[in-house]
This record gives sequence, C-alpha cells and structure tokens, in this order.
Amino acid sequence: MRIAQIANRPVTSADQQKQAKLADAAEQFEAMMMQELLKPLQAGQDGWGGDAQNDDAGADTMSSLGAEAVAKAIAKNGGLGIAKQVIRQVTRESQRT
Repeated sequence: MRIAQIANRPVTSADQQKQAKLADAAEQFEAMMMQELLKPLQAGQDGWGGDAQNDDAGADTMSSLGAEAVAKAIAKNGGLGIAKQVIRQVTRESQRT
C-alpha cells in the first residue's frame, strides 16, 4: 500500500522505505495471527503415515512449518485484511504527529 502524500508533502525515498517496512511488519503480524488460527487444525492430525503416533517430534516440526508457510502465503496474498488495517491506522496516526 503506497501513499501519494504524507502530511501534504511529496513522498521521499525515506518515506517509501518506511512504508515498505511498515507493510512488511504488518504482513508478518497478520501471518502470525493466521498461524495461531491454524493451530487448532493441526491438533486433530494423525501422523504422516496415517498412524496415530503423535510422539514424533519431526512430524510435529514439519506440521508446524507447514502451518507457518500456509499462514505466510495467506497473509502475503491479502489474508483477512488485517495488514491493510494496520497500515492504514499506523499511517493515520503518523500523519497526526
């Protein structure tokens, strides 16, 4: 999300860098929230082979990494719109100051 003007002045490269950092942080925040929402879906999974072996730490790690990848992909492609709202609110607050 880019802003044409900030506080009625032209956008500088520093402003663009700040905006890019804000967008990245907001996207990461949304991905973390999505990952938390996906956690309950992992709880009911059986092991990799369909066995009910939940003692395998490797399978837990792979499942967690898979959920993280899915959450990041969802957030990167628009997600629930949380990142956009965060960007909008932070930008609004910074324009006030």
